[in-house]
Amino acid sequence: MQILLVEDDKRVAEYVASGLRQAGHLVEHASDGKKALYMTAAESFDVIILDRMLPGVDGLTILQTMRAADDHTPVLLLSALGEVDERVKGLRAGADDYLAKPFSFSELLARIEVLARRGPAKPDVTSLAVMDLQLDLLAHEVIRAGRRIELTAREFKILEYLMRNTGRVVTRSMLLEKVWEYHFDPQTNIIDQHVSRLRQKVDKGFNAQLIHTVRGTGYMIRPSA
Repeated sequence: MQILLVEDDKRVAEYVASGLRQAGHLVEHASDGKKALYMTAAESFDVIILDRMLPGVDGLTILQTMRAADDHTPVLLLSALGEVDERVKGLRAGADDYLAKPFSFSELLARIEVLARRGPAKPDVTSLAVMDLQLDLLAHEVIRAGRRIELTAREFKILEYLMRNTGRVVTRSMLLEKVWEYHFDPQTNIIDQHVSRLRQKVDKGFNAQLIHTVRGTGYMIRPSA
């Protein structure tokens, strides 16, 4: 595992780096915030161990800069500030875990191994696309082949759920729960009516049909061959 250790205390850095190398990991070290910012931008790491109090640029600023640049490398924040409020600040700044000093090396090692298995956090999805159909979650807009499609709020939620499950069957029960928030069957054809209107808007007049009925089960968005 490739690890970046950002720590200005020489003794702590040598102790942690030595232990990590003995455990079979590759370790690079940055002793100040400016060097850490450069290294995070120039190289890729599996995990970053980041001290909060650093000369030049502090750990929280480094974290916020990384996340703003869409860098989702797992980060374990180290700090002598172990109070609950301080841990909350660190996590809200973008840390994946927080370990207060002094700490046990075995706990540090276990925590970074967990972060490495977890991998980088996935950024929030803001748009979906299937062939020439595009759905913008932020603008609440649907466009197909360059043409804007006006949908009701309910139709938009149905289409979003179908597109998030492209190629998979979405049952009526799933739609009832996810779109209507019903945990029971109201014994009506409300879903079929809404999907029928949605299909008229999304598929009618276009070359390929995207919304398909799976007889006796539900619906599916499937790209055409």
